[in-house]
Amino acid sequence: MSSKAMSSQARIETALEALIARVEGDGTPPGLAAAVRYAVFPGGARVRPSLCLAVAEACGDDQPGVANAAAAAVELMHCASLVHDDLPCFDDADTRRGKPSVHLTFGEPRAVLAGDALIVLAFDALAQGCATAPQRLAPLIRTLVQGVGLPRGIVSGQAWESETEVDVSLYHQMKTGALFVAATRAGAIAAGQSPAPWTALGDALGAAYQAADDLLDAVADADEGGKPTGRDVALSRPSLVASLGLRGAYEHLRGLVDQAVASIPDCAGASGLREIVQAQAVRLTPKQFSRSAA
Repeated sequence: MSSKAMSSQARIETALEALIARVEGDGTPPGLAAAVRYAVFPGGARVRPSLCLAVAEACGDDQPGVANAAAAAVELMHCASLVHDDLPCFDDADTRRGKPSVHLTFGEPRAVLAGDALIVLAFDALAQGCATAPQRLAPLIRTLVQGVGLPRGIVSGQAWESETEVDVSLYHQMKTGALFVAATRAGAIAAGQSPAPWTALGDALGAAYQAADDLLDAVADADEGGKPTGRDVALSRPSLVASLGLRGAYEHLRGLVDQAVASIPDCAGASGLREIVQAQAVRLTPKQFSRSAA
């Protein structure tokens, strides 16, 4: 089956499996190899790489191998951020994706190294995947760097948690929104199209995802969220619930979803993308609010 004929989920999992399998063995310390695999599989909803592929498909998906690599790179960066975010020096989380966190299972040193290895592997994925379209490699690297590094990527978002005064909107934009923007822009670049029209979609979805995460932390149990809840209050972390209240945060989430749908550029795959965004909104909304809305 060709890469383009496979479902988005199958494309993502196949690409990730190939990357992880390639770095196992051949001198890699077994414990570190196991920690890296554990951090990636089984995955969560794979929202970011699915979004990347959806945009690539809407833009023509003329180089499926490049799109697969871009989606895998985005997911590897996300996985790395989760491993580091769960460490005792940050969230000190016991669970992630419904199972014990990496540092609890493999120890803190291996968790730090596993996160580092996933970051490097993300760039290697792009280097391999762009062999058939080398002119797309540099803009894809640049997009991924902007989503993760300084001045406005995940690293900056994480660092804001150590500051005494925090702009909640800016904090969320960096910690969560930046990688969503990278995902939508990378999808367009991977398909040889301009990323500019897709920035607004990433911005809105990233903000919506963070709003949903704040709500889940406030009202969901660990089973629904797949990770410990109540951490925002326990760690005095900025959140939309703290600033807007539960109902205000929920209304903000709904507005962001509408904004995301409206931002989708006019293209052949626009209707399919709208369905994906609406489906994600349903999945992200805490059950408490889904029931009240129904």
